Amino acid sequence: MCTAPDVVARRYGGACPAQPPRAHRCRCGAARSGRGRGRALETIDDWTQTLGAGALLAIAAVAIAVLLVLIITVRMHAFVALVLVSLLTAFATRIPPEFVISTLTAGFGSTLASVALLVGLGAMLGRLVEVSGGAQALADALIGRFGEKRAPLALGITSLVFGFPIFFDAGLVVLLPIVFTVARRLGGGVLRYALPTAGAFSVMHILVPPHPGPVAASGLLGANVGLVLLIGLVVALPTWYLSSYLFGLWAGRRIVLGVPDILSGGEERETDPNPPTPGTVVGLLLLPLVLIFLDTGLNTLTSAGVVDGSTTWVAVLRVLGATPVALLITVIVASYVLGTRRGRGGEVVEGLLNSALGPVCAIILITGAGGMFGGVLRTSGIGDALAGALEGIGLPVVVAAFVIATLLRVAQGSATVALTTAAALVQPVVVAGGYSEIQVVAIVLALAGGSVVLSHVNDSGFWLVGRFLEMDVKTTLRTWTVLETLLGTIAFGLAAVVFVIG
Repeated sequence: MCTAPDVVARRYGGACPAQPPRAHRCRCGAARSGRGRGRALETIDDWTQTLGAGALLAIAAVAIAVLLVLIITVRMHAFVALVLVSLLTAFATRIPPEFVISTLTAGFGSTLASVALLVGLGAMLGRLVEVSGGAQALADALIGRFGEKRAPLALGITSLVFGFPIFFDAGLVVLLPIVFTVARRLGGGVLRYALPTAGAFSVMHILVPPHPGPVAASGLLGANVGLVLLIGLVVALPTWYLSSYLFGLWAGRRIVLGVPDILSGGEERETDPNPPTPGTVVGLLLLPLVLIFLDTGLNTLTSAGVVDGSTTWVAVLRVLGATPVALLITVIVASYVLGTRRGRGGEVVEGLLNSALGPVCAIILITGAGGMFGGVLRTSGIGDALAGALEGIGLPVVVAAFVIATLLRVAQGSATVALTTAAALVQPVVVAGGYSEIQVVAIVLALAGGSVVLSHVNDSGFWLVGRFLEMDVKTTLRTWTVLETLLGTIAFGLAAVVFVIG
């Protein structure tokens, strides 16, 4: 799906510019000359999708069904199955053959660009915290303060705080060593601790600025970002408690999974006789939080016109606050604080960091392949076709916003894409409707709720959570998919109440 304003019209047979820009590159990255292959196409934007919405949605449904059968029944490796089904779907939706490979690699590469650095650096940080005994020290401190029965609540609240400025995948990877250590210490399976934690990052990511989805939707609909932040927090807290905390405890009692060794590099080690203090570990975990908040804070100030975003010092500080750079700085600091300063030589620290990467390679590749599948669905026009079919459904605007975002999410996988695309679709109605500021905020939150429900095999986050917790696809559907659906539905219900009151 391209960001060019005329791409939908051209793809579905509308007016096309006489001279389409030769250097234009679609967001999918599949802009490649067709010359030399007997075709007149310059870029994939010049291709017109001839299949109707019904046929495209049928292809998407069949592709998802085939993928589930291959992984669950045939027991094909998830990475291989995702690549194979992505290729077949590209041909079935009639993406021009010369653009098939570039479409596949663009979806794969764009996902890896956002995931690989975060997962790799996060795993390194987790390895250092785990081996040094820092995870155990912090886990003991949390349990001592909150008690064993409230450990899932403590982890969830910690994640809500971390989730304010930090993205879902980065925050999850950073806190998982603590989650795993608490689960080993207290028993009862990993899900009762991991689901409240992962759900906290998810609810903050979709509902609360400065995360990109709610900020983009606020801009499109003219919502007051400060009000979105305040009301988003009011909606986020009960949404997390009901959908992630209570459901996480319920699911954890019924599905008892062992604690993965993926971040510890093997069987649980003996406790370090001289572990770092909990304060040291908290300081290291807060370092990326502070740096990332620096970036998001400066971005907010720049958007508000308080600071000049073009100045060098602002640009440099924002680079330092970018999530991959913030994690890189934290890994370097942790290598000294938890390694060199504690008597571990450079070779030992290097070995620890190297040992962290092997176990997460499969997670990175499978997550990238999930992004590839979602990218094919977007590039083929499935999301555009669905959006066009939904524009005139005649529902109340807050309900229509939720339904459109939900169906776009199910069709193409990305919550941010579903949120921003649905916001663009309802924008004319909202602008012309004369709604109050609070009602516009409620519409933004309804869009956010719809954008997260029914996480499944075309969502890279589905694979990230499932593989880190070492769940098979069926168990991930029973846990993570249900949690995300509850989260989105409850958020929508609360947003609808706000809309009526407002």
